[in-house]
Amino acid sequence: MRIEDYALIGDMQSAALVGRDGSIDWLCLPRFDSPACFAALLGGERNGHWWLGPTGRPSATRRRYRGETLVLESEWDTEGGTVRLIDFMPPRHANPDVVRIVEGVSGTVEMSTQIRVRFDYGRIVPWVRRTNGHLQAIGGPDSAWLHAPVPLKGGDYAHNATFEVSAGQRLAFIFTWHPSHEPMPVEIDPEVQLAETEGMWADWVARCTYQGPWREAVVRSLITLKALTYSPTGGIVAAPTTSLPENIGGVRNWDYRYCWLRDATMTLEALIDAGYLEEAESWRAWLLRAIAGRAQDLQIMYGVAGERRLPEVEVGWLPGYEESRPVRIGNAAVDQLQLDVYGEVMNALYMSRISGLAPDDRAWAIQRELLDYLETHWEDPDEGLWEVRGPRRHFVHSKVMCWVAFDRAIRQVERFGRTGPADGWRKVRDRIHAEVCDRGFDPERGTFTQSYGSEELDAALLMLPMVGFLPPDDPRVHGTIAAIERELSVDGFVLRYPVSQDNAVDGLPGDEGAFLACSFWLAEAMAMTGRRDDAERLFERLLALRNDVGLLAEEFDPRLGRLVGNFPQAFSHVPLIHTARALS
Repeated sequence: MRIEDYALIGDMQSAALVGRDGSIDWLCLPRFDSPACFAALLGGERNGHWWLGPTGRPSATRRRYRGETLVLESEWDTEGGTVRLIDFMPPRHANPDVVRIVEGVSGTVEMSTQIRVRFDYGRIVPWVRRTNGHLQAIGGPDSAWLHAPVPLKGGDYAHNATFEVSAGQRLAFIFTWHPSHEPMPVEIDPEVQLAETEGMWADWVARCTYQGPWREAVVRSLITLKALTYSPTGGIVAAPTTSLPENIGGVRNWDYRYCWLRDATMTLEALIDAGYLEEAESWRAWLLRAIAGRAQDLQIMYGVAGERRLPEVEVGWLPGYEESRPVRIGNAAVDQLQLDVYGEVMNALYMSRISGLAPDDRAWAIQRELLDYLETHWEDPDEGLWEVRGPRRHFVHSKVMCWVAFDRAIRQVERFGRTGPADGWRKVRDRIHAEVCDRGFDPERGTFTQSYGSEELDAALLMLPMVGFLPPDDPRVHGTIAAIERELSVDGFVLRYPVSQDNAVDGLPGDEGAFLACSFWLAEAMAMTGRRDDAERLFERLLALRNDVGLLAEEFDPRLGRLVGNFPQAFSHVPLIHTARALS
């Protein structure tokens, strides 16, 4: 299936991808970053999947989320009648559950199901037994139970069933994971859990303060961001998947099931703008726990509970999505130096304060230590926000975000009476500003460049007016926007940076699609510089790229007309929200 053929369900601790054909092809339990027990997304059905739908396996005639929830409904119109499949993961109590309710809408429809549980990313074929009419799969530390209302027949390391459902009938299937050393979990009541899940989402969405013209898109994006939040800690993952390719068949395949400080801080700002201060407070608490320690040990990403060691390995037994190898688990970018995250963290904590969160002396102490470190290291080259695997450079965006770090600290002193060497911070802030305008600007072309002395452009430069580095009416801002439109646009959508044949910038072969966050940034920059009509046209084109249930991946490949990259991607839904607010 295409990436956009999947929908998301989740319980704010993990998530599953459900295809148009009714197959769950990706599910990691018990956490977002746990090994997958269904990994067909990155291989085939023998790597684990759970299909449930009309016999013959047609794609759903239509599907939707139930109102403003994460409860998915897929419907098939067949010769015998119409059937509906309701998929959801209820808020977690003791163990993670996936509930699938088959509902007859009209006539009688023959249904089939097949389940293959494969622990450890499709590698471990579990031992399966029947207990009290239910299936239990055990493999090492993992155990899963399937409670089915119809008899399942084993064969070829899978379990299958064919049955009929008539109008008015409802049959519930429940998949439950738990540690293999624990006793059989208590079976949940699917109908009670359905009502509880819908009620939870309805209550959460009711707190949304956005009432603009794009409310449907904004609310769906907010729900997606909430679904990517690890509720026990407040950490926010970039995506629930790994190794969905940025270039079909290529090697640009990364594990995004972790908490990037940059992505999380941008997500936090979107939630704050929509009135979700509880999430802001939880995230601030997660952040302070994760980064506690020496300032020089700050990482760009952490595990959902704040783990620091995320070693990258290649999973050789999975062929990858559409043969896009390698499949990677973990992310080596964890060891990179990306100076922009200091600015992202300082800006997010400042936004938290002006949104109404109570002051936190520990948070301010940590911020001061971060600034002490940055004061002596902002002049260092780094890998930049795009995590290039080429040589370190003096990336302009990184320097600008260092400026943001000191600027937001000064604002906290001036606005909230915090103590600190504000005069010294002002001197550093002014030095950074002057250096960026001198060394990072190409006067002949009238544009800022990706790094000092380079000719390449970088779509992250669109953020200069958004973070307040320069006002929107500055000619250098207009020149940079024009250059990016001219040199980094493909069919109106924006690339992150030019991918050269010699791989000089990022050290990787192959191309990639247009980066959706960058395209939203262009729309927002257009709106800020008075080009509202252009901004709205681009924004509507970007909204049209969402799949049928309102989800976006990381990138869009204009050549193939397909979404590419990990899915759904917080870094795409966050700027959607910001752009909608800018246009509203």
